[in-house]
Amino acid sequence: MPEEFFFYTKGMTVGYEGVPLIKNIEIKVKRGEILTLIGPNGAGKTTILRSLIRQLKPLGGVVYLDGKDMATLSGREIARRLSIVLTERIRPELVTCREVVETGRYPYTGRLGRLSAEDRRIVMEAMELVHVAELAGEDFARISDGQRQRVMLARALSQEPELIVLDEPTSFLDIRHKLEFLSVLQELSQKRKLSVILSLHELELAERVSDKLACIQKDRIDRFGTPEEIFVPGYIRQLYQIGTGAGEECSGTPELPPAKGRPEAFVFAGNGRGTPVYRSLQRQGRPFATGILWENDQDYPVARQLAAEVVAEPAFCRLRESSVARAKELMTSCKEIIFALKPESGGELYPELWELWEYGRQQGKV
Repeated sequence: MPEEFFFYTKGMTVGYEGVPLIKNIEIKVKRGEILTLIGPNGAGKTTILRSLIRQLKPLGGVVYLDGKDMATLSGREIARRLSIVLTERIRPELVTCREVVETGRYPYTGRLGRLSAEDRRIVMEAMELVHVAELAGEDFARISDGQRQRVMLARALSQEPELIVLDEPTSFLDIRHKLEFLSVLQELSQKRKLSVILSLHELELAERVSDKLACIQKDRIDRFGTPEEIFVPGYIRQLYQIGTGAGEECSGTPELPPAKGRPEAFVFAGNGRGTPVYRSLQRQGRPFATGILWENDQDYPVARQLAAEVVAEPAFCRLRESSVARAKELMTSCKEIIFALKPESGGELYPELWELWEYGRQQGKV
């Protein structure tokens, strides 16, 4: 396996009491990547995660952490590089949120478990990172589910891990707190190169936050790839064995926060072709501009949420000279131009789109 992968498995088999459940598991994660496990209930997502972190002993194969067989590493070594957030709702009595987070420093303390000034600094930094510093003195048992989950994430981060494993971390959260929680994970992966492996039930969120997805079906990983490779027509229905009467395969409009800054890329889009590109750029933390979109275009709602700038027109209107000029300015100033759509039709009706297409090609940044 190439050295570029920080965490990967070879021929791993998992199961219970010697009975294989899923065989030949091959997953790989680079530094700073988010890998999400999806699949039907009971497919084995939690079993895989618990086997990866050695809560369950794999029935076969090898798990590598930074090029080393995890079976050869001590528990303390693993705890210093890998941290865990599981679904169990722990409710300790008379313990503050700070004290919960402090337990994440135990792999670094001596036998008596005393925290140094440096340990306490790291604890507060972790709490600030996930926006729970103001809860430091609060009783952990009395805060909300969303706050509790973020405190547990702070605890995991206080271990200063290079990889974090989460089992259905959004299960007990409302949509606002789901988005906040996943936004923090994405920011950590982008800015701190933290690798993340998690399982999710919410497909629309998995599509938005993940760099890679592993699709678990029956006794195997059925597919492994990017969201653009996984969320293709027909596949999710097949994975979840959705019969007649089901709605859209992946629905819902909530998006994670846009990347901040001046646009680095201009996306020539429309007819829904730009949406996967927008989400890919957002996952990479790359601000972008897009256009020219009519306000009734399929790409427009997502563009409004994720793009640094959208060159847009009211529905069914002609393209204004000012919009064409602004799109050209953005194409000129951006480092890259991405054509998600070629104006193959409507050339006579909207010659300005062909003009923009040719202008973009001439920039030499496609």
